[in-house]
Amino acid sequence: MNAPLQKGTASPVESEFSVKAVLPVIFALIAGMLLLMLDTTIMNVAIPQLQNYFDTSLKTIQWAITGYTLALSVVIPLAGWSSDKFTAKRTFLICLSLFTLGSVLCAIAQSPAQLILFRIIQGLGGGMVFPIGMAMSFKIAPPDKRGSIMGLLGLPMFVAPILGPVLSGWLIEFMNWHWIFLINLPLGIIALILGVKYLPASEKKENAKLDIGGLLLSPLAFAGLIYTIHRGGTEGWNDMYTIVALLGSLIALALFIIVELKQQEPLLELRSFRSIEFTKGIVLSWVNQIALFGSILMIPLFLQQVRGFSSFESGLMVIPQAVMSFTAMIIGGKAFDKYGARPVVFSGLLILSTALYLLSGLRTDTSIYVMMSYFAVLGLGQGLGTMTLNNHILQSAPKELISRVTPLTSTGQQVFVSFAVAIMTSLLSSNISKNISLGQDPTSAQMNGFHDTFLVAFALALCGVIWSLFLGKSKGK
Repeated sequence: MNAPLQKGTASPVESEFSVKAVLPVIFALIAGMLLLMLDTTIMNVAIPQLQNYFDTSLKTIQWAITGYTLALSVVIPLAGWSSDKFTAKRTFLICLSLFTLGSVLCAIAQSPAQLILFRIIQGLGGGMVFPIGMAMSFKIAPPDKRGSIMGLLGLPMFVAPILGPVLSGWLIEFMNWHWIFLINLPLGIIALILGVKYLPASEKKENAKLDIGGLLLSPLAFAGLIYTIHRGGTEGWNDMYTIVALLGSLIALALFIIVELKQQEPLLELRSFRSIEFTKGIVLSWVNQIALFGSILMIPLFLQQVRGFSSFESGLMVIPQAVMSFTAMIIGGKAFDKYGARPVVFSGLLILSTALYLLSGLRTDTSIYVMMSYFAVLGLGQGLGTMTLNNHILQSAPKELISRVTPLTSTGQQVFVSFAVAIMTSLLSSNISKNISLGQDPTSAQMNGFHDTFLVAFALALCGVIWSLFLGKSKGK
C-alpha cells in the first residue's frame, strides 16, 4: 500500500498539470495579448506617414490613438461582469475577433474619420483582452508557481514596445502603412486558433448582475480623465475646456466610487483597497508606470530627434532592453515564489533608477554600444520590478473577486500610462523651450531637455525604491 502524501507535497498529477496543461494556456493568452499591445506601439510610429497620406493635421490624426485609448477605458470595467455572464473564454475570443475585424477595417480606411472610427472598434474589441487574460492565468496557475507562470505573461508587455517600432519601421519602409493593420489578420487568426484549442472552459454565472450605475459613470470618469490628460498635454492645462473636462471627470469619479462601494457585484472591486498590501502595491505600481512608461516613450524620441536614427534603426537599438526584460521576468517570477515581493521589487526599482540616471547623461556623441548597455540595464530593472509587483497586487487581493480586480488594475494602468505620456511630453517640450530661451542652440537645447526630463523619471523611480521597502513579504505560495 502506498504511503499517503504528506501535507504540502505536490502530487505527480499537480506537477504534470503545471507543465503540460498550464503552459499551453499561457501561450494562448500571450498570443492574444501580444497582438493587442503590438498594435499600439506600431501605430505610434506610423503617425507621420498617416498624416501625409490623408493630408491632414497632426492633431486630427492623433485622434486615431486617442479614440482607441478612450474605447479601451470604456470597456475595461466590463471585463469582470462579461466573464461571469458569458464565461471568460467566450468573452476573450469574441474580443479578439472584434479587434481583428477592426484591424482589417483600419487597413481599408479612406479618410481620417473612417480611421478614427475603426480604431474605436479596435479599442472596443481589445479593451477586455488584458484584464481577462491576467485573471485567467492567475486562476489556473499552481499557487507555488504563480510568480514564474505569470512572469511569462508579462512577455507581451515588454516585447511589444520594442518589437513594435522595428516591425512598423520595416513595414512602412518596404511595404506601406496598410500593412501595420493587415499584419493583425494572420496574427489574430493564430491567436483565435490557440484560444479555441487551449483556453479552459468555465461555467457562466447565470445570475450575474450588471452594475448599471457603474456602467453609466465609468466612461464619464475614466474616459473623461484620459481625454482630459490628452487635451491638457496638447492644449495646455490653463485651457478652459480642459479645466471643465477635468472637473467633470473628477465629479464622475467620486460618484463612481460611491456607487461601487454600495454594490454587491460592482464593475470594479474597490473594496480591494481595504487590503493594506493591495493599496501599497497598486500605489507603487502607479509611480512605477509614470517613471517607466514615460522614459520608454522618450528613448525613441531621443534616438530619432537628437541622434538622427530612423524608427527602424532606433527599434533595433533597444532590442537588448526586450531581451533583458524577458530574462529578468523569468528570474523575478521564480524569486517571487521563493523570497516574496519586497526584495525582488526593491532590486528591480533600484536597477531601474540606476538606468534612468545613466540615461540622463546621454549626449550627441555617446557610443551606440554604451547606449544599448543602458537600455539593457533599464530592461533588467523593468523585468524584475514591474511583473513581480503585478503578481504581488493580485496576490494581495481577494481571490474570489480576481475577475473584478484585474479590470481595476488595468483601468488604473490606462489612466496612469496616459498621464505618464502627457506629463513627460509636456516636461520635455517646456524644458527644450526653456533651454532655447536661455540662448542654447537647438541641438544642445534638445539634448539638455532630455537630460532634465530623464532626471524627473529618475526621481520618481527613486521614490518607488523607498516605497518598495514597505511592501509585505507575500510569496507565490
